[in-house]
Amino acid sequence: MEVENRGEKKIVVAVDESEESMHALSWCLNNVISVSHQNSNSTTLVLLYVKPPPPANYSAFDVAGYLFGNDVVADLEDYYRKLVDSVMSKAQQVCMKSKINIKVEKKVGSGDAKDVICGTVEKLGADMLVMGSHGYGFLKRAILGSVSYDCAKQVKCPMVVVKHPKNIS
Repeated sequence: MEVENRGEKKIVVAVDESEESMHALSWCLNNVISVSHQNSNSTTLVLLYVKPPPPANYSAFDVAGYLFGNDVVADLEDYYRKLVDSVMSKAQQVCMKSKINIKVEKKVGSGDAKDVICGTVEKLGADMLVMGSHGYGFLKRAILGSVSYDCAKQVKCPMVVVKHPKNIS
């Protein structure tokens, strides 16, 4: 596989707290970045984490009919901040293990995962999107949906969906 040398390349890897996304990141580093890096040292790896959107209205009622207080909102924001830090730290460790010297950018979005991922890929003019697959079966995928499937239909750049070895049958 020969990669053309046309200036800076941006490869977006969607990361979350799952083993599957970290495996996809590792796969990308070993199978895409290492090849690309031989031909050009101007590749940027963009680690993208998408957190759920904040409650639409902080004064919204929860299921039990109680008003969300400022404490609940602050706790939720703190939880997501720690989750983002944890995921990005794990992703950084995966990058360091690969021993490939590459520029890494970290981006955090909030909202519907497929919309944020596709929007970021378009905004950055990414050359490739890499995502892990949770390996959901037909029924679970039908109920929960598939972010990778939705992104594959929307993005204009090449996209690689990496299966975790435990999900390969």
